[in-house]
Amino acid sequence: MTNQRSIKESHPPGDFAIWIIIYVELLTFALLFAGYAFSRRTDVTLFNASQLVLDQTSGFINTLILITSSYFVVKAVQSVKNMTQKSTKSANESASKWIFLAMLMGFSFLVTKLFEFSHIFGLGITLSTNTFFMFYLLLTMFHFMHVILGLIILGNIYQRTKHAGYTPDDHSGIETGASYWHLVDLLWIVLFPLIYIIR
Repeated sequence: MTNQRSIKESHPPGDFAIWIIIYVELLTFALLFAGYAFSRRTDVTLFNASQLVLDQTSGFINTLILITSSYFVVKAVQSVKNMTQKSTKSANESASKWIFLAMLMGFSFLVTKLFEFSHIFGLGITLSTNTFFMFYLLLTMFHFMHVILGLIILGNIYQRTKHAGYTPDDHSGIETGASYWHLVDLLWIVLFPLIYIIR
């Protein structure tokens, strides 16, 4: 039993399929980040001037929001992983509360980002305005869609916790969803300084 447990814990948490998706997503964003960095080197002045239009405070707030949401997701996973057969219901209830808070943070991120997009589009800025804004809109909108998908996944987890669906022997689903949500968080932690801060 101990050997089986150690072998299981040596693998990444959640379903193996989610890690294939995560690696593909990381590669995709890495290529976009590399393209941004290369393009920036060719016209630093344009990129620096364009960055001044962005709201750094909004970006920083969204960074704190996603980091906080990831903390809530970690607490939810811990609630489920530490349960026993006798504490299944209470553990699911606890996880449900943490997931709900994480979802609130996720929705807060979307609302904050929508205000930022509204400001950008209100200035008449589009993908064709210049190279910087092409990358800015491409990266942030792509990430925005990942947050939406992440919230759908968290919503499914929330529904399962409400029905005490996770047990000591079956909780890989919440680990799978948590892994994806942490990906969303990680991507923004890289994206924020790259697009908003570095000059």
